[in-house]
Amino acid sequence: MSFKCGIVGLPNVGKSTLFNALTNSSKAQAANFPFCTIDPNVGVVPVPDERLNKLAKISKSKKIINTTISFVDIAGLVKGASKGEGLGNKFLSHIREVDAIIHMIRCFDSNDIQNVNPTVDPIRDLEIIETEMMLADLESIQKRIEKNNKKNIDEVQLKILEIALDCINNNKDIDILKKQFDKKQLNQSGLLSLKSKIYVCNVDEQSVQNGNNYTKAFINKYGQENTIIVSADIENQINELNIDEKKNYMEMIGLKKTGLDLLIQKGYNVLELDTFFTSGPEETRAWTIQKNCTAPKAAGEIHTDFEKGFIRAETVSYDDFVTNNGWMNSKTNGKMRLEGKEYIVKDGDILNFRFNT
Repeated sequence: MSFKCGIVGLPNVGKSTLFNALTNSSKAQAANFPFCTIDPNVGVVPVPDERLNKLAKISKSKKIINTTISFVDIAGLVKGASKGEGLGNKFLSHIREVDAIIHMIRCFDSNDIQNVNPTVDPIRDLEIIETEMMLADLESIQKRIEKNNKKNIDEVQLKILEIALDCINNNKDIDILKKQFDKKQLNQSGLLSLKSKIYVCNVDEQSVQNGNNYTKAFINKYGQENTIIVSADIENQINELNIDEKKNYMEMIGLKKTGLDLLIQKGYNVLELDTFFTSGPEETRAWTIQKNCTAPKAAGEIHTDFEKGFIRAETVSYDDFVTNNGWMNSKTNGKMRLEGKEYIVKDGDILNFRFNT
C-alpha cells in the first residue's frame, strides 16, 4: 500500500520547487510565472526508515526494499477554479485521485517571484483554495442527488452527500462526517473537502528554524498539529549534497529533519498509517498498512492469496528482534508469538505469514 499526496496551492507559492526537492528530480519545470505546470507531475519516493538497515544487517538480507509515497505536483489553482478559471476544472479532478492534500502556503516576501495577489497572506490564500474545492464539491453533490440520479446512489452515500450539502450551504464544519462514517465510506464519496490535509508553510532561508510573522499567524488559526515549516529552496540545496555534506549543512543551519521526513511523518499521522516488516536472507522490506489493521489484511498487502489462506502470523516486535539478533534467538527466548486472525498489527512488527495455498 503506497499513499499519494497532491501538492496544491496558488500559482508561484513553491509547489514545483518543493516537488523537485522531495523527488530529488527536475521533473517539474519550476519557473517564475503562473501555470508553468500544466499536467500533474508524479514522483514516487522511497520512505526513509532507519529500522530497515538494522533489520537487514541482522538478517543478512541481499536486498532492502522501502515502502513508497507518491507526490503529485498539481498546477496552481486560482479564485474561480471551480468555474473553470485558470485551468481549474482539470486540476480539481486531479485532486480527487490523491489520499491527502499538501496545501503549499506562501509565507515569504520576494520582489523577484510574482504573487497572484498584491500582498502575502497565507490565511487568505488557503481560504481561496479551500473555497474552490468546496464549490467544486457543491456542484458535484447537487448533480449526484438530483432525482434522476438518486436511484444510482446507495443509502449511506446519499446520507453523506446530504449532510455534506447541509454543511457547505450553512457554513458548518464538514469534518463532522468523519465522526459518523468510516474512512472507506467517505473515500467513496470523492469529496475534496474531506481529504486529509497537511499545511506546508514555505518560508525563506532566514525563517526555516523559527518561522516568521506569516507562519505565526497561520499556526495561530490552523494549529501546529498538521502544519510544517519548510524552505523549498533549502530542500533543493540539500538534495544537491552528498550524505556527509548534507549532515554538516543541516547542522550548520539548525535543521533537524528534511522536508521529506517531516512530510512523511505528518502524512502517516493524518492518514493513520503504520509500517510492518518482513525480513530474511533474501530481502528486508517495509509495508504500509492502516492503523488497527488485522494480521490477514496485512498479509493481503503482500499477496491476496496470503489473506485468503491465512493461518497465523509469526510475530516479533522490532525491539525484540533487534535485541535478540533475529528470528532464531527471538523464538528461543520466547519473544516470537503466533498470532491469529484477530491480531491487530503493531507499528514495527516483523511478520512471517503461514497460509494455505
